[in-house]
Amino acid sequence: MVRDGYFYGAGCLLAAGVIAWLAVWPYALPVLVLGAFFLWFFRDPERQIPQAADGVIPVVSPGDGKVTDVSVVTANGIARSRISIFLSVFDVHVNRSPVAGVIREVRYQRGKFLNAMSAHSAEENEQNIVTVEGDGRIVIFKQIAGLIARRIVFNFCMGDQLACGERVGLIKFGSRVDVLFDRDAAIQVKVGDRVKGGASILALLPIAQAVHAGPAGVRMSAASKQGVPQGAQREAH
Repeated sequence: MVRDGYFYGAGCLLAAGVIAWLAVWPYALPVLVLGAFFLWFFRDPERQIPQAADGVIPVVSPGDGKVTDVSVVTANGIARSRISIFLSVFDVHVNRSPVAGVIREVRYQRGKFLNAMSAHSAEENEQNIVTVEGDGRIVIFKQIAGLIARRIVFNFCMGDQLACGERVGLIKFGSRVDVLFDRDAAIQVKVGDRVKGGASILALLPIAQAVHAGPAGVRMSAASKQGVPQGAQREAH
């Protein structure tokens, strides 16, 4: 269980005790039920993380929920595939890294709190945008606040190394996560599918070729050949 569950659960238990002492115990029952909900909401089950196969990188779901969109979008002038996942209040809200790699950027964007199902929420809502580079590939995932969600938690910093499926944070009380990656990935899900964070494979990315000599002796990766500027592998997205 996430630590927040104990915090909220203990608060409700204390409030229920005060109500039972000042009034009569039946009035404390709704608060006890609320406390039980918090303990359940902040559950953090173990997951079986898929292993990378020869030549491909599994892009796993950052969270539990329902796939609401599979499309191509333009991010920083580069066309990328995007998969959007809606997390209801009944889903596990612990977020996980979609791939193994180094965090190249963490950028927090202030914004609105529109319904996370809305098409505009990906651009306008408050969100945390994380860029990860691994095996010569850039994968971006977003923790997006929703109508009820008001706090995004991310526990790592730029330069940290992440394992595929590693716990990275959570979004409290209903939200959305987006994953963006190169278009040559083989997408494994469709709109309407239910996925589990860290366990469900969203797409399979071919591993980029080894670094090689480019024009004038400049060393370039396969990701650079596919339209990702070298600086994009080190700078903010």
